[in-house]
Amino acid sequence: MPVINSIAAMEPEMRAWRQWLHRNPELQFDLPKTAGFVAGKLREFGIEEIHEGIAETGIVAIIEGQGEGPTIGLRADMDALPIEEASGVAHASETPGKMHACGHDGHTTMLLGAAKYLAETRNFKGRVALLFQPAEEGGGGADVMVKEGVMDRFDIAEVYGIHNAPNFAEGEFFTAPGPIMAAVDTFHIDITGRGGHGAMPHDTKDPVVAALGIGQAIQTIVSRNHYALDELVVSLTQIHTGTADNIIPGTAYLEGTVRTFDPKVQDMVERRLKQIVAGQAASYDVEATCRYERGYPATVNDAEKAAFAARVAADVVGEAHVTPETGKEMGAEDFSYMLQARPGAYLFLGAGEGPVLHHPEYDFNDAIAPLGASFFARVVETAQPL
Repeated sequence: MPVINSIAAMEPEMRAWRQWLHRNPELQFDLPKTAGFVAGKLREFGIEEIHEGIAETGIVAIIEGQGEGPTIGLRADMDALPIEEASGVAHASETPGKMHACGHDGHTTMLLGAAKYLAETRNFKGRVALLFQPAEEGGGGADVMVKEGVMDRFDIAEVYGIHNAPNFAEGEFFTAPGPIMAAVDTFHIDITGRGGHGAMPHDTKDPVVAALGIGQAIQTIVSRNHYALDELVVSLTQIHTGTADNIIPGTAYLEGTVRTFDPKVQDMVERRLKQIVAGQAASYDVEATCRYERGYPATVNDAEKAAFAARVAADVVGEAHVTPETGKEMGAEDFSYMLQARPGAYLFLGAGEGPVLHHPEYDFNDAIAPLGASFFARVVETAQPL
């Protein structure tokens, strides 16, 4: 079955929803306008069971099918990013310093499109739980929703999510059995030395030199401390120190990200980072501490649900346009928490050529919204047919 006709006909309406969301970006858990817009649309669709205020501004809406059956969860993230938009589109952000640079406006639109169709047709057994989630971009909103008990409270049996993918062929779906996105951790290194005059370094304990030594030594974790076929990224992304060319500062700060799939590799990186920082600090005669923060876990699809999701995607766009066993990627996603709580699958939907995610010129491709909405709807109808 191709894209559902009534959803395809909804494309101009969905485009208008998406562009309204794009003009009105909000961050993390602070989504009053976004959540209000979503709840208002759900009521327009005739959905009566709408639970607001979950994880502060999240929403769970329930659509009853015809007859007894389990509950399928469908998730969309709603939050934007703290980026100044430079897309130049007519519907660009109207809030300085905030923009939908990751396509969550499109993901929300996809789920709204599926919601309207499912509420009108109810051509399935059981129930659908529409999970509109805040704070994917660093706040762990999915974790908060799970900890607030949405899976048990609404008796959700399985759960599915989609993310758009710029620079992949428009309208093509990608997924994988098992791990598909990495765990993400952050390290913070504080160095304290003794500042002084740049012309008299012998009277100082230079944290700049120590920072350079630590930064170089960190690179050996990937190159010398782990098996080359185990996926690992360690990236030093920030160094902050100094104020002038003739002043040796008293402190320095380093920060970076770690991406892994294996908890044993994760443990090794944390251990080696702390050892390297301690050793380098001693060699440069400074004080240094390393704080290691564990973030989102790896996103791991249930193999059976991923295969099912790929079959459903093939019904929508054709088997030739679905890759059921794509490779892993080192990005991270808090949908991982929902997949830890329930079996399910996460998929990517190609958006065609354009600026990458988190770029100030990015804009979601409205042409793929009916595909995502059709996928969500067909997941329910295929899993729980009348």
